[in-house]
Amino acid sequence: MQAKLVLQDGEVIIGRSFGAPISVPGEVVFATGMVGYPEALTDPSFCGQILVLTSPMVGNYGIPASIDWESDKIQIAGLVVCNYIDTPSHHSSKETLAHWLKRFGIPAIEIKDTRYLAQKLRTHGVLPGKIICGKNIVNFKDPNTRNLVSEVSTKKIWSKGVGKKTVVVIDCGVKFNIVRQLEKRGLKVVVVPWDTDVLKLSFSFSAVVVSNGPGDPTEVHATILNIKKVLARQIPTLGICLGNQILALACGGSTYKLPYGHRSQNQPCVLSGTKKCYLTTQNHGFAIKNIPKDFKEWFYNANDQTNEGIIHKKLPFMSVQFHPESSPGPLDTDWVFDYFFKKAKIDIITPKMIEQ
Repeated sequence: MQAKLVLQDGEVIIGRSFGAPISVPGEVVFATGMVGYPEALTDPSFCGQILVLTSPMVGNYGIPASIDWESDKIQIAGLVVCNYIDTPSHHSSKETLAHWLKRFGIPAIEIKDTRYLAQKLRTHGVLPGKIICGKNIVNFKDPNTRNLVSEVSTKKIWSKGVGKKTVVVIDCGVKFNIVRQLEKRGLKVVVVPWDTDVLKLSFSFSAVVVSNGPGDPTEVHATILNIKKVLARQIPTLGICLGNQILALACGGSTYKLPYGHRSQNQPCVLSGTKKCYLTTQNHGFAIKNIPKDFKEWFYNANDQTNEGIIHKKLPFMSVQFHPESSPGPLDTDWVFDYFFKKAKIDIITPKMIEQ
């Protein structure tokens, strides 16, 4: 079936449908990772977005069981690829990408040149767009005008692990590998909805992690307000991706929208004050503009010098714009978790000890 990608500037790109035969609007963004499409498509940070994958082949290793996903469903609004492979070969594959997309009602289109599309978005910035498949008509919509976090966050409290120390994760669209990494360190992890006032929880905890998530951080008013309360109690706090921006806003900093964001598995981040550069996985369209008082820059991006993390000068408050848990991507910054718990004076089991 023929389908087309329509951009708000009037450009129309014709292609072939291989997903659900429906039309959807979304923000058209691109990601340059060569692998990891099951993890990317289930990352809640992509909610509301039509994702363009620049890798020349997509679908060639199929889709694994749900235990390896980053959430319990596909999060993107639609998918654009250059060459879709419908004959996957991998020991973990349980179904084809096309079957998976159709099962979740997500449209997908195969076009001739995703490189051109990525270059256009990189030059002019991300654009509202829509995938048109079939006769139904949809209008352009900017997903960032919605509180996307409320859409992807858990609706009830759940937990993993049986450690003696408890860490609360505020779910703004948490990737499951964040929970896995915390559990692997011998901690009990309690995941709560995005607007939870954690100070009113009926159990004690040792630290708070503010997760990644989609959309404009200034729309997440309840989380910002609750993090202000947490910091006032001097409870150790770690922010990841959207959590980085929320921490900054809670402390009086500001954020802004990047022209085309960072969505890849090879973003170079420099540890401020050193010559150490780490490869990182990233998926965000907003960043910190002004660092709040009593904080300092922790990391910066080697490509465009944008902020990649902040850390309090005295207290155990810190955050990173990248994903230290990866999935997919390099594990260069996995140590950020251990560093945070060391500063918070919380005893953990390191992953190396578990492996032994």
